[in-house]
Amino acid sequence: MKTIIEFMRSMFGMKAPWPIWIGFLMALNMIVPIFFIETPEAKAVLLSTFAGAGLMMLLFNKYGFVRLLGLGHIFWLPIVIWLGSRFSEFSFTTPLEIWFLLIVGVNTISLILDAIDVVRYFNGDREPMVTS
Repeated sequence: MKTIIEFMRSMFGMKAPWPIWIGFLMALNMIVPIFFIETPEAKAVLLSTFAGAGLMMLLFNKYGFVRLLGLGHIFWLPIVIWLGSRFSEFSFTTPLEIWFLLIVGVNTISLILDAIDVVRYFNGDREPMVTS
């Protein structure tokens, strides 16, 4: 539990606008799926988000709040591909389909930012992103 608290403190200790972005990602991937929990898509989004959170906790516990944490979102990649490949099936007129569009768009942006962070980490940028 201590690791989770320290992780959350670090995450929301980042400079603006990152805490707002993170809050939006958390709402989109952890809260909104609850409203659609009967669908396989919502279950998949929740599962991938919690799997990623688990990986992030392991990485955070070992390396601290560093750019390598972007690896935790790798579990979103199959979701983005799966939903994105089905766009022709959707009219984007229902709340569920609008959520699909948001998941694909926002999570794709996050994956791009995460890829940049992970590359930066492996290129030597290993300093913590926040100081406690």
